[in-house]
Amino acid sequence: MQVKRLLALSDNYIFLLHDREQNTAAVVDPAEARPVLRCLETLGAELVAIFNTHHHGDHVGGNRELIQHFPNLCVYGGAEDRGRIPGQHVFLQEGDRVEFAGRVAEIFFVPGHTRAHIAYYFPRATAGDPGELFCGDTLFAGGCGRLFEGTPAQMVDSLSKLRALPDNTRVWCAHEYTQKNLQFALTVDPQNSDLQTRYRQVQDARQRGEATVPSLLGMEKRTNPFLRWDDRALQSVANSNDPVRVFGRLRGMKDLF
Repeated sequence: MQVKRLLALSDNYIFLLHDREQNTAAVVDPAEARPVLRCLETLGAELVAIFNTHHHGDHVGGNRELIQHFPNLCVYGGAEDRGRIPGQHVFLQEGDRVEFAGRVAEIFFVPGHTRAHIAYYFPRATAGDPGELFCGDTLFAGGCGRLFEGTPAQMVDSLSKLRALPDNTRVWCAHEYTQKNLQFALTVDPQNSDLQTRYRQVQDARQRGEATVPSLLGMEKRTNPFLRWDDRALQSVANSNDPVRVFGRLRGMKDLF
């Protein structure tokens, strides 16, 4: 399974999964159809599935047009997004599994950004390979999604599930927000040397016009403040050692940043 990153809208990423043996494809969160159709034409591949993480328009905006081109494809989404994702056929819950290109992804229910958000995790295929996490707007490189329909407690629980995955997991998040996220992270965690180094590397990458997605989960665990509610420096910023209070304080600060 090969993952192709497609740029959409102003800062969205669409991820096209290509089964090179069968020459079929699945797409994660198609914000719009055109980039997907262009990539499929280049590959000569047939689209067989859409994997949606949540119902927001910048994640499902291309569904209807893609269904028009490939009427037999299957549209997946969270069970609690019933009626909110165009063309949805399959309603996924925590612990369900989906298969593509001989790989089996586990479904995580990760509410917080929305009440029905899910993530797709493909464990590594062979020793030494990375796992693949498609997490929509729950976890970002250097950050996390805003709480539009959920609570800090839900988001901490959701992020805890993702944080428990292996360090060698590629985080395919849906937006190019990394530089701004790390700018904020430095305001609450200025002594973190890993964070300082990462910010410099991201600055250089963006100046060259390079994407910063995917990131590695191991790096997120060291530098992303929204995965580090048990770090003493961040607990000091939040004036609490309660995970939900620490997270909630940091998220509130980021909302105003």
